[in-house]
Amino acid sequence: MDELMAKINVLIVDDCSVTREVIARTLRMTGLELGSIYEAPDGKKGLEMLDLQPVHLLFLDINMPVMDGREMLRRIRSHQNGSQIPILIISSESNRRQIRHFEDLNAGFVHKPFTVEQLAGAVRKLTEASHEQ
Repeated sequence: MDELMAKINVLIVDDCSVTREVIARTLRMTGLELGSIYEAPDGKKGLEMLDLQPVHLLFLDINMPVMDGREMLRRIRSHQNGSQIPILIISSESNRRQIRHFEDLNAGFVHKPFTVEQLAGAVRKLTEASHEQ
């Protein structure tokens, strides 16, 4: 895990390219030791990217075409190595029951729109929790 802290590879899965760029730009402002930042426009492409690249942190939108974030999250968590990846849901979703469901699947949640501080705090909380496991 110490090498994880050296460079964190990130995957951002969101159907909006502007949102992906905002998340990436915000991440660069957090002071995290970032490695590569990968992007995918939907859950299907996101799963393909996970098979190709080492990812230490995943940002996931919920409402996307082809494969939504709920399905992607379910597939990741059912995979043997998927329980180890810290996942942060970034969505305008406001249904408390759904948010609790994401939390039950060991995923953090941040509402869109977000501030640098909110994103940095959620990432810090999520990565610290993954180191405790």
